[in-house]
Order: sequence, then C-alpha cells, then structure tokens
Amino acid sequence: MYSLIKFTGQHNAIRLVNFVACQLFALLMAVWFRIYLHPSKTSPFIRHVVATLLGFYLALFCFGWYSLHFLVQSGLSYSVMVFAGLEHMHKYCFIVTLGYLISCQITRVYVFDYGMYSADFTGPMMVITQKITSLAFEIHDGLTKQEGQLTPSQKYLAIRRMPTLLEYLSYNCNFMGILAGPTCSYNDYMAFIEGTCYQPHHQENANGKENGKYKQSEPSSKNDVISKLCTCAISLGIYLSLCTLLPVEHSINDGFVSSTPFHLQVIYLYLAMLALRPKYYFVWTLADAINNAAGFGFNGYNKDGSPRWDLISNLRILDIEFATSFKMFLDNWNIQTALWLKRVCYERCRINPMAATFLLSAMWHGVYPGYYLTFLTGIAMTMAARAVRHNIRPYFQGSDSHKRIYDVMTWAGTQVAISYTVAPFVLLAVGPSLKFYRSWYYCLHLLCLLVVLALPVKSRRLQAKEQQDGLKDNQADHNSTDNNCNQKEKAT
Repeated sequence: MYSLIKFTGQHNAIRLVNFVACQLFALLMAVWFRIYLHPSKTSPFIRHVVATLLGFYLALFCFGWYSLHFLVQSGLSYSVMVFAGLEHMHKYCFIVTLGYLISCQITRVYVFDYGMYSADFTGPMMVITQKITSLAFEIHDGLTKQEGQLTPSQKYLAIRRMPTLLEYLSYNCNFMGILAGPTCSYNDYMAFIEGTCYQPHHQENANGKENGKYKQSEPSSKNDVISKLCTCAISLGIYLSLCTLLPVEHSINDGFVSSTPFHLQVIYLYLAMLALRPKYYFVWTLADAINNAAGFGFNGYNKDGSPRWDLISNLRILDIEFATSFKMFLDNWNIQTALWLKRVCYERCRINPMAATFLLSAMWHGVYPGYYLTFLTGIAMTMAARAVRHNIRPYFQGSDSHKRIYDVMTWAGTQVAISYTVAPFVLLAVGPSLKFYRSWYYCLHLLCLLVVLALPVKSRRLQAKEQQDGLKDNQADHNSTDNNCNQKEKAT
C-alpha cells in the first residue's frame, strides 16, 4: 500500500510538472501567435486552425489519450446543437455536456485516485463544459428570441448564426485556455480571432469617449503580462512555502482539537485557508497572462487612457483578501465561473434560483461529498449574510468611524465564514468533513439559522419587482401631475 501511495504521489507530481511546463510553452506560443499570426497578416481560418492544433497538442502532451474525452464531449454536444430543434437545443446540450462531465468525474474519483489532488483530465473538461453550455444558450437567445425578450447582457452575448465546426473547436480547445481556462464568451473570442476586439462596440462596459479616443492604436499587453507573471511567481513561492506548514487536515487532528483553545483553532483554520489560496492565484493568473500575451482580454481603457486587460480575468486578489461580505468574496473569486452560473442558471431558473445555482456549482465541481457540504453550507451563509446586510448595516452608516468598525467586523466574520464553509471542499470526504463541523459544534450553521429566522429579508427578485412597481407608480403620479398642469394651463 505504501509503495502504491508513493507511486501515485510521484505520478501526480509528474502530471503537475507537465501542466506547468505546458502553460509556459503556451505563454511562448501566445507571444508568437500575436506577432506572426496577427489578424492584419493572417486570415481568421488560419488563426482558428493553429490555435486548435496547438491546443490539442498541449492536451495530448499533458493528459495523454485521456484528452480524447475533450473531442468526444465537444462532438456529442455539437451534434445536439445541429440536429436538435432550436427551441430545446440548449436544454438537451446542457444535459448531455454536464452528464458526460459527471460520468468522467465519477470514473476518475471512484476508480482511479479518490482523495488525490492531481492535474487530471476532468479539469479542462469543466471549462469546456462552461463554454459549450454558454454557447448553446447564446445560440438559443440569438436565433429564437426577440430583442425585447433579452436582457442587455444577453443581447450582447446572443449569437445570430450557428458556428462552423472549426470555429466551435477553436473556441473550446484553443491552446490559450484548454488547460486552465478561463471561460470567455463566444462573441469575445471571435472578435479576438478576427481582430475586431479593440473596437468599442465589442466592449460590453466600454467607455465610448475613451475608446473613441484610443481605438485607432492597438494597445500593448506587455505591462499587464509582466505584472501578472510577477503575481504568479509570488503566489507560487508563498504556496510552496506554507502549504506543508499549515495543512487544513491538521484542523481535525484529535490532539490539536483537544489541546488547542477554540479561538486558536479559528485562527489556524484562517491561516491554513490563506496558505491554500495562492495555488489558485498562480493557476488562474498564469492562464490570464497567456491570453493577454496572445492579445485576448482587452476590456477598454481606464480614465487615464491606459488599457485594461481584465475581460476574462478570474480573480481580484485584494478584493478577495479584504472582502467584507460573503457576496463580495464570491464575486471576486473564480469570476468567469460565477458569470457562467449567473447566465445559465440564476437568471433563467424560476424556482429558488439561488439554491439551484449552488447545486449546479457543486455538480460541476465534481462528485466528492465535501463539495456538496460546502455549497449547501454556502446557501445558509448567503441567506444569513443578506439578512445581516439589510438589517444591521444601516445602523453603522451614520459616520465614517462607524463604517470602519463595521468593515473590520464584517471582514473578520467573512474570513471565518469562508474558511468554515470551504473546509469540506478541501477535506473532500464525508467523515473528515463532518468531524470538522463537529469539532466546531456546527456553530456557524446554527448561527445562520438563528439569523435567518430573526432577521428575515426579501428575495432579490421581490425587491427588484417592488422597485419597478415603485418607479411605475412615480411615473404615473408624474404623468398625472403633468396632465393636471396642462389642463390648468388650457383653462387659463
């Protein structure tokens, strides 16, 4: 058994080294792609072909023949898009794509390496799943709905024609994002391939004045790429230095729990989670740098005229570490996944969209029980956080000193709540996860229950509806007043 574990650990280490080596190779290819296959020199067809072939090469090198799953998943989903009716195509595609991902996750977890963190082939499939399902919904919006039926973001993302097979494979499996993403919209990717991504009409939140002033020159991403690579180096150094010193598993050690005061257990858990996050900072920031090096990720200009390269960024580190609410943490962590969940689930689900979104997130992440414990706990945390924000926060907005006190308190509460919620996500199995919660006496679960019962809050959709009704009433009153004034003027 020891020799098997040792072999498995060595195999995982080799796969991780291959993953990092492939990403560094992709970074070099991204620079070459932007210089020698620039849209002004090369047709979109050639750019699609090269991006796709390089992506398949990296996948084959990193994952071997397991990378064929990328083609099978993409092929099945494309067949559904082509042969299914447009009215229900997006639903069938969603079921097929997510179902194939889950079946691969079940096989990998329960047949190969349960409980092992590794660079496995289902990681890229998770990103491909996001892309395929997003594409299906965007095609459905573009080909079956009228403009008035779509939200502003859906209008921007809607696709008005069926992509060709080459365009579809290039979008899913290009070398810039096949290993670690991030997810991007199909329209943004096509604008990058065709060389129109620097025009203002491709920027959903672009400032027209600033884009109009600077749109003639193609902005350079060199400074942003260098900055992100420095962030990668710092994150990797911190993670390698602290991950073995502060393992999360130590928080459920019987000796540690019995001999350590509870407040020190809380501090240890926070530090252990703090030491774990730089791993994700490294992976996601490097992926973002690769896309930027290829010229993808431009998001308009700042007020001072400097270019922004955060169109597909996956995190904002400072906003994460200094988050003062559960929502603020989630909004800045794995941003593209949060947008995917919002677009395919939260905005479209008619029954309890928040719970459905958390459940979909758990299913997408994998089949470890710890994932489901984390996201079920996340529902309770989100409801409690909303109740606190709507009922308690107004009392601290009277002065700057009260605001600072509130921010410090909510920062500490948010970091503890996040650490408590995410612990099963790291521990994975049911036994260790429940053991952790028992060592904390399920205190935050009970606190959330009490807060939700004592401080009820209206759902966001109900609040939005009431605001719209209020605006209509005000408009009606305004129109009535105008009519009365007009009648008086006519009488005079």
